Amino acid sequence: MSWLVLVTASLLGMAIVANAASLQQVANFGNNPTSLQMYVYVPANKLAKPPIIVAIHPCGGSAQEYYSLTQLPSYADQLGFVLVYPQTTHDSNCWDVHSSASLTHNGGGDSQGIVNMVTYALTTYNGDATRVFSVGSSSGAMMTPVLLAAYPDVFGGGAGFSGVPAGCFAGSACSTPLCSNQTCAQGQLLYSPQQWGNLARAEYPGYAGPRPIVQVWEGTADTLVVIANLQDQLNQWSNVLGLEFSHNVTNNPQQGYTKIVYGDGTKLVGYSAQGQGHFVPFHEVDVLTFFGLLEPPLQEPPLPLPLPLAARLLVQQSMVSAQECIGLVRVAAPLPIALTQTLTILNAFEVRFFIK
Repeated sequence: MSWLVLVTASLLGMAIVANAASLQQVANFGNNPTSLQMYVYVPANKLAKPPIIVAIHPCGGSAQEYYSLTQLPSYADQLGFVLVYPQTTHDSNCWDVHSSASLTHNGGGDSQGIVNMVTYALTTYNGDATRVFSVGSSSGAMMTPVLLAAYPDVFGGGAGFSGVPAGCFAGSACSTPLCSNQTCAQGQLLYSPQQWGNLARAEYPGYAGPRPIVQVWEGTADTLVVIANLQDQLNQWSNVLGLEFSHNVTNNPQQGYTKIVYGDGTKLVGYSAQGQGHFVPFHEVDVLTFFGLLEPPLQEPPLPLPLPLAARLLVQQSMVSAQECIGLVRVAAPLPIALTQTLTILNAFEVRFFIK
């Protein structure tokens, strides 16, 4: 047990990273038609031309809470991208994904306010306009496809956790769980892929440029935003992107999840999370890899595969399995990304063969 305590302490010690950056509010980011608030996280080691990721909170949430909910700030520290956290204080802190203003390019709604935050970030931090992305959970996962549909000239991609298709709430009086009209969230809009695609294209009529890549996550046990929204979103974006279903990958990225691949998997993927309610936990590695900001894990390990000393001792002393070691790494986050990836690779192989 003493070895376990010692090495675990070593792992935790590795996780203590000096970080001078913190979440900061921006008082004036430009035109703000719906009185949103803007917060930014700019890492100390920001790239000279950083990608911009907009991270959008769920209903009832806040920028500060969503900042703490995921490990995106830790990855920003290591990869140098800038995070923008919008904040709404209207409609129980839920995003407007129902009004014509928000569902129209330059229409003056919440979506335009968020885009103006992106413009501010690109200018202020010398951001890379070719690498702007949106992520969100619940209501934030409903705003993300709206941004992708209404502003494909701004966003290169997005990932939504427990959301709905773009335009799904169009015509509703509101877009919160308290609204009387829940046909959208309950998956009761029986549209064809073409109809779903038309809803997305209608948010920016006449646009003929490149479209963003899309990643969608939904839980099978979600009763608030039901699993039917997964296929509805895949139908919508496969129609917009001109892609066909390719294949499924079971137990990816973890047990009980199914990855649904369209085309070659670089532009559209979905994830069905078996037994997961509202909302699906954020999967940073999968999102950042999909966006091209993180190298995908190796499919075959090089020989030999040296483990970092602390992790090596844990497994070598047979005190924990490789899977348990990975669990310790996740608990001790933030850690260097290379360590997490190395341990993930090792989990698929007989670790002791390489270290004995």
